[in-house]
Amino acid sequence: MPHHIVITKPLNRRGRTLTRCNVDWVRTERSHTRLDRVFARLDREPERPAHVGMPRMSRHRIVLLGATLAFYAAIVWAVVATSWLVRLDWQVMFFRPYQQWPELHAFVDYYVVLGQRGPTAVMVAAWLGWRSWRQHTLRPLLALGVSLLLLNVTVGAAKYGMGRLGPHYATEIGSNEMWLGGDIFPSGHTANAVVTWGILAYLASTPRARRWLSALSAVTSLGVGLSTVYIGTHWLSDVLLGWAAGLLILLALPWFEPLIARAEARILAVRDRLRDRRGARAPVPAPAGRPVVVRPLAERAADTVHEPVPAGRAARSPVYLAPGPHTSRAERSPVTPVGSRRPQHTDRHPRGTTPAPRP
Repeated sequence: MPHHIVITKPLNRRGRTLTRCNVDWVRTERSHTRLDRVFARLDREPERPAHVGMPRMSRHRIVLLGATLAFYAAIVWAVVATSWLVRLDWQVMFFRPYQQWPELHAFVDYYVVLGQRGPTAVMVAAWLGWRSWRQHTLRPLLALGVSLLLLNVTVGAAKYGMGRLGPHYATEIGSNEMWLGGDIFPSGHTANAVVTWGILAYLASTPRARRWLSALSAVTSLGVGLSTVYIGTHWLSDVLLGWAAGLLILLALPWFEPLIARAEARILAVRDRLRDRRGARAPVPAPAGRPVVVRPLAERAADTVHEPVPAGRAARSPVYLAPGPHTSRAERSPVTPVGSRRPQHTDRHPRGTTPAPRP
């Protein structure tokens, strides 16, 4: 493991060699790896950042949103009109990629899981939940929830509205297979991969991290879509439309930021009210009795009022006895219980009495 040496005592003159006399002590430290630096950066992350860079609906974003919407409409029109894109779909299906490259089948079966809603949502929600707990804000989790809700509404409506059949259920060669009761157009795996992995780029704290995560989510989602084409569950046009559908949700998400902020404020207000009610229902301790003032013994003796001593009677010093009944020492002498086998000692007399003279 690499180390470096730290000398804690400087040299007296230049060119002088290091000896045990001019070196105070030497400490070796382990050089930090990239993973150590990443965890150290996470530890230095503020709990409540003063400024959170939320993406805004800038002119550049609006232009991208319009271009993506035009691409979405063009794909739908090309499929409905049974254009060259439909012929390309059939050519790819007849090519049968899973038969051309069978060695990739095992890897693709696992890779396509990156586009399934359940596993990806759980993984991303775990990471965003940690960020929410770390920064004391609900915005990451609420943004994920809003994006998944928009995904279900928009993509689900398009799937059941156009009702396109998949390659395995196609009925007529060369047709677009539209409005036949299917639910594969656009590709849900591709759109889900774009949204769930793209939300990490959307919530990134730095522009550099946003760029890298955007490129990574784009490549991952496109790879998931091509994996479905390889298996044969989707047409190529389904993947293109799913990619555009997921991108539209991410581009339009800044319009929902005020809604996310109001939802976060209401949730936190409800939490505060519940905490107040729980504190009000807590049992109140009974009020304590009259406080007792403890004073020194000398002051208490000075405040004590003594009764006047009658004439002819010697005054005695006050005796302080412990509370409770008091008996004389003679009364506390041991007495043999009734029925005991121990014989009584006739020669013992109570204390304080004069014994009778012996004959």
